[in-house]
Amino acid sequence: MTYLLLAEKPSAAKNFAKALGGMSGTFNGKPYKVQTLYGHMLEFVEPHEMVNGDDAKERFKQWTPETMPWDASELTWKKQAQVTTSPTGIQSSKAKAIADVAIAARGASAIVIATDKDPSGEGQLIGWEVIQAIGWKGPVKRLYFIDESEKELQNGFMNIQDLPSYDKDGEYVKADVRSRWDFLSLQLTRLSTHAARTQGYRVVVRQGRLKSVMTKLVADQLDLVKAYKKKPFYEVKYKDNKGNVFSRSYDEDRDRFRFENKADAEADARKYGQSKVVQDSVTRKETPPGKLLDLGGLASILGAQGYKPKEVLATYQKMYEAKIVSYPRTEDKFISTEQFKEMLPLVPKIAAVVGADMKLLTYRELRKTHVKDGGAHGANRPGKNVPSSLDSVKDFGPSAAAIYETLAKNFLAMFGENYVYNSIKGHIEKYPSFTATVSVPISLGFKAIFDADKETSDDEKSDDPISTGLGQSADRYVFEGVNKKPGQPTHKWLEKQLSRYEVGTGATRVSTLSEVTTGKTALLTDTRGKLNLTTIGEIAAVMLEGSLIGNPTVTEKLFNAMKDAGQFKMKPDAVLHTATELIKHDKEVFYRNAVKLHNKIGAPEPFVEKEKVEGEYVPTGEKLSFNREWNGYAFSDQEVQKLLRGEVITIEGKNPTSGNLYRAEGKLAKGKFKGITFWGFQRLEADAYTAQTAPFPPEWSGYKFTANDQVRLRAGEKIKIKAISKSKTPYEVEVTFEIEKFKGVASWKIKPHFMERPKAATTKNTRKSRP
Repeated sequence: MTYLLLAEKPSAAKNFAKALGGMSGTFNGKPYKVQTLYGHMLEFVEPHEMVNGDDAKERFKQWTPETMPWDASELTWKKQAQVTTSPTGIQSSKAKAIADVAIAARGASAIVIATDKDPSGEGQLIGWEVIQAIGWKGPVKRLYFIDESEKELQNGFMNIQDLPSYDKDGEYVKADVRSRWDFLSLQLTRLSTHAARTQGYRVVVRQGRLKSVMTKLVADQLDLVKAYKKKPFYEVKYKDNKGNVFSRSYDEDRDRFRFENKADAEADARKYGQSKVVQDSVTRKETPPGKLLDLGGLASILGAQGYKPKEVLATYQKMYEAKIVSYPRTEDKFISTEQFKEMLPLVPKIAAVVGADMKLLTYRELRKTHVKDGGAHGANRPGKNVPSSLDSVKDFGPSAAAIYETLAKNFLAMFGENYVYNSIKGHIEKYPSFTATVSVPISLGFKAIFDADKETSDDEKSDDPISTGLGQSADRYVFEGVNKKPGQPTHKWLEKQLSRYEVGTGATRVSTLSEVTTGKTALLTDTRGKLNLTTIGEIAAVMLEGSLIGNPTVTEKLFNAMKDAGQFKMKPDAVLHTATELIKHDKEVFYRNAVKLHNKIGAPEPFVEKEKVEGEYVPTGEKLSFNREWNGYAFSDQEVQKLLRGEVITIEGKNPTSGNLYRAEGKLAKGKFKGITFWGFQRLEADAYTAQTAPFPPEWSGYKFTANDQVRLRAGEKIKIKAISKSKTPYEVEVTFEIEKFKGVASWKIKPHFMERPKAATTKNTRKSRP
């Protein structure tokens, strides 16, 4: 039996090849072939392509409030090869990669899904959707591994498991119903955006399972901060000769010893005098190390240091691929016995890297709070490849050293002794209602290494006050206090709120926070871990008042429903029905809340419509209108007439985004944008030209081409020029003149050829993958 192993990404395929002895061969007596996938290789087609009948197609194509929510039972859930767009706008399809899997499967006896195992079941979905796409009817098996070390991949290969059909595979079912629910929830963004635009706000208001909850939680906390009014109060307390404070327990409904003005408190103070302190008890207590961090906890700590979630995700992934840190998307908060035994010999090396004192790392027993069997990948921790120093990991990204130091110290704290202290209780002899409890450290233990509970706490005063013991006597004084001010929402605070509702895993929370804090449609800002709302976020928050999608309790129930679907306790259709009901409810909420926007947000910025030109298109006799401006260039009246006659014109302008000068030839024609057909100036296709006839740009990145440059480039030569970067820094680069694609449109352009920077051996493959 020949196994075709489907690895999730090229780097994983290389690790399999290294562990098994090549991209194909025999291991442990079993023939195999390794085939790389590229993460998700399929995606849902447009909704109107998933329904039958002309009426249904037209209805689903409209995306209008009148046609939503959709009837999910009409959808066929058809998928197609995924199309991705690079940062430079070049589109590529996964169709060939899928075809390669089909070719590789021809000689296989069974296909083995060898993708990552994560809490969401995403790895299972990645494998199954390709298997379905190629029409495979043979056996399907599963290879699980904790990490991509040779030993683990070999162990996984020797323990390959049979899988049932996809509809009986719980991991797949859970992931599939989640992906369908999320596809249906796209309607919420359309409805929210449309509702805002009815009030004049020209914005895209994104909504979704996790992003809406994040936005609403932050908005509600900011409202509490804004509504806070300082209310001072005064009361009598005692302080002993060692600085310990003794106070009375206060019940707002019962007690009357807290005053609004100082004079009343001073009058109350005259009832009390100096007194001795009585020690009531001394109790020796121990506290074990804090929990192991997940990616959410790690990112929240680093956020306070100024590292953005997006950067932490990208850097951590690169470090994982180099086996310097463990699997990122785990939801385990503990490690297995086997993982503990594997990591134990590495403790001295890890400690040396982060400067932890080995004299503190004396605990070698298995802590029940940290070591437990039954997980998958184990908690986030250092990997088996221990770097030589923190400086040696900096090439992975700006946060690499901070990631490793935090993760390593958190892990090493498990080998520190318990924090030991005496808890001392006492009271004021003459007035026993005044009491104090103080902590006197005996041994810091793990706290001298790393205190995870303190680091992840959003409260700066999370510990008991440290003392040297109670004093002998105490004097009364008037204490001035204020009502507690709500804290500014931070990454740490948000992580704690989402964890409390068990909404998402640590990794999904980080990736979603990264998404909602970047880009033109960002909902939140993140400044050294402190969160605030963007203008779009403020609009979204108003829309979410009274909604279900913004309610963390509803989202918690939804996550549980998806888990139930994966355990066959709930039908997938029943889970999808919750989407329809939620959208139906929130649709009314969005439009009801939209009328409040002017009062709560302020008037929208005036929208200036682009100038339109109307006329008869001579070749067909049609009456049409089109934008007078294209890519920053305004057509003259003479050029408009030429376009209406169907003629080709040549224009020269300056790109409004890059500032580069360009020359383009084109004519009036029909175009398509987001499914909408329109008339406008369309650049001639690249294949209509040769290198000799294509419009040539007069300038590129601050460099103006000479006539000789143009001749050489049109002849296919590569020339070196002195360009200027966006930061106004001069640099040299070689360029050619050739066809390139941008957003699916091919055109003749200047193409730079940058020299590849030398990379360390551990960072050869830094391809982005799922966070």
